[in-house]
Amino acid sequence: MHINVIGAGLAGCEAAMQIASRKINVHLYEMKPKKRTAAHHTDMFAELVCSNSFKAMRVESAAGLLKEEMRRLDSFLMKYADTCKVPAGGALAVDRDIFSLSVTQAIKSNSYIQVLNEEVSEIPEGEITIIASGPLTSDSLAESIVKRFGSSLSFFDAAAPIVTADSIDMDNAFFASRYDKGDSDDYINCPMNKEEYELFYNALISAQRAPLHDCDVSNPKVYEGCMPVEVMAQRGEGTLRFGPMKPVGLINPKTGHRPWAVLQLRKENTAGATYNLVGFQTNLKFSEQKRVFSLIPALHNAEFVRYGVMHRNTFLNSPQILNSDFSVRDNKNLFFAGQITGVEGYMESAASGIIAAINACRLAMDKPSVTLPNDTMIGALSWYISNPGVDKFQPMGANFGILPELENRPRDKRERGMAYSSRALESLDRFICENVAGGLVCEL
Repeated sequence: MHINVIGAGLAGCEAAMQIASRKINVHLYEMKPKKRTAAHHTDMFAELVCSNSFKAMRVESAAGLLKEEMRRLDSFLMKYADTCKVPAGGALAVDRDIFSLSVTQAIKSNSYIQVLNEEVSEIPEGEITIIASGPLTSDSLAESIVKRFGSSLSFFDAAAPIVTADSIDMDNAFFASRYDKGDSDDYINCPMNKEEYELFYNALISAQRAPLHDCDVSNPKVYEGCMPVEVMAQRGEGTLRFGPMKPVGLINPKTGHRPWAVLQLRKENTAGATYNLVGFQTNLKFSEQKRVFSLIPALHNAEFVRYGVMHRNTFLNSPQILNSDFSVRDNKNLFFAGQITGVEGYMESAASGIIAAINACRLAMDKPSVTLPNDTMIGALSWYISNPGVDKFQPMGANFGILPELENRPRDKRERGMAYSSRALESLDRFICENVAGGLVCEL
């Protein structure tokens, strides 16, 4: 007996390792290295095509709660993320190459997992299968999915540029974390005064954008969480100063004052040889990225090792197709996981891989499926993607707004976040104890 997993991204790798931990064989299909999408740069599994950040670590934050729930469910990717982290203030960021290499080696060395470097173009029939082909699902498989379910949706996603550390002008930059969270060298901050910012802003909103070729883009949907910086800037001159370039919580030690605007740079790898431009996802032409971003004083001689890109992300109309256990409503053998289901974010994708894998295994063992309580973050996301009542379905990341309201809702934001998280973790612990003898999560 085996279970098929299609796609070796974060959701597929998490699912494959979860299944293997239950001593069930896995056929893991991955089309790399024979074929890549435009957004992929390596042949490794669990490749991070956008940011290297997994968002906030604080358990009283929605993103932090999600990661803590994953840890309690024995997430394999969380273990690798924790061992590959780089300084990022209050966020969990990883060395993307070490992270992907660690996951790839673990997958390939697992005796229960057989890796098949093949492109899957048709939905398998008659076998238990998890499709975790991601938001960049190959055209042939995407066509098969559309043919099978009659609809699919898509939006556009973007990635930020990466520069070398040696090319950053530190005479015009300083090390600091916002509000002094984390180590002092977590971020390189590139300050700008009012005149420098206005020059940069005007160049940004008038810069030429790269064409989008992979579908009809006459009026493309752009996911709010990864909106290109040039699109955000067009909302008004102050938008960036209240967004990715906000100066609050930062004092330039060279002047003793808060800058007018600040671009933060975050480490891409443990050695600190490269940094990415935080919040600067973009679809500008490469030459325009070099010209415009070099107007930031600290980046006037920046060497770009990767320019920002924009690509199509495809997802299902999941509320009409999926159950809360990530199975297809009219085919109990077929599951979906990852961003193709409409969960948005690296860890959200991996979390869906956990639930899909648990239920695929339970199906193989002739056990009923399980869904986490909806007052947990993972349970709420499972509910969101499977609720037929969700109107105008769009990708959703972890946030407290999808959790049931608190009975006694604190007015303080941090206290409110802690109340949501405490309730969720207590609920998850009860669920684990009630469903698993001895609390062994891997037996779920």
